[in-house]
Amino acid sequence: QVQLVESGGGLVQAGGSLRLSCAASGLSFSRYTIGWFRQTPGKEREFVAAISWSGGKTFYSDSVSGRFTISRDIAKKTVDLQMNTLKPEDTAVYYCAADQYLPELAVTRPNTYDYWGQGTQVTVSS
Repeated sequence: QVQLVESGGGLVQAGGSLRLSCAASGLSFSRYTIGWFRQTPGKEREFVAAISWSGGKTFYSDSVSGRFTISRDIAKKTVDLQMNTLKPEDTAVYYCAADQYLPELAVTRPNTYDYWGQGTQVTVSS
């Protein structure tokens, strides 16, 4: 059974950094793409970053490219999201998600992921 548990959220001032972690169980990174998404009240879930099952290729949304870095530790079965130069508009609940053998064209689409964590709140104050 696939389980995802996020941690590392919190309150930070604009310009600061946070590191989110997604602990995965019941899956293999050699088969599963792990994605990070975020959501604010009244808005749809938004793609942030993903790391592919195929060679660990990474993907980023335009809004976070250059500020956020996704990485995985195969031994620990964790996928981290290092978030730097945070902005108030990064405030959201952040979720990690997983899906098996996900094609590259689908990594940004939340409805293609089968498994989701419970989310962790990130609040960036101005």
